Amino acid sequence: MDQQRDRSSAPGQESVWDYPRPPRLEECDDLVQVVFNGVTIAESRRTRRVLETSHPPVYYIPPEDIRMEYLQPSDRHTFCEFKGRANYYTLTVNGRSAPDCAWYYPDPAPGYEELAGYVAFYPRKMDACYVNGEKVQAQPGDFYGGWITSRIIGPFKGGAGTAGW
Repeated sequence: MDQQRDRSSAPGQESVWDYPRPPRLEECDDLVQVVFNGVTIAESRRTRRVLETSHPPVYYIPPEDIRMEYLQPSDRHTFCEFKGRANYYTLTVNGRSAPDCAWYYPDPAPGYEELAGYVAFYPRKMDACYVNGEKVQAQPGDFYGGWITSRIIGPFKGGAGTAGW
């Protein structure tokens, strides 16, 4: 498996195998956009990125930069061993819905307090997500919400055969 984890990256690229565990939280001023059903739901240069070994970054967007009127709380909750309990939103725009497509931590665990209230979107459930104008690819699998751009190199956890990584 280590042969698959090529850590060599070109200038300006990041290998997910150089990210830490437990995850690191960092401020980010990249332009992040989320589009669903023809509407830009979020647009921000004030995000937080979570960087974790084997995962593409997850972008958390401040609620002030999101069209929150389109989000309704859902009944879904999950637990992250590092960040704590996550609550979810369903997005509905002009009659089209994406259930449980976004999540947030109302009361994050110590070390992740800056995430409180910030919202992350699953790129695979959106029509498009962008980082600095580049369309994002979704992290493989049904659970993880990483955003893959040309700047990020893997392989990435989430696809078939990666559960033990």
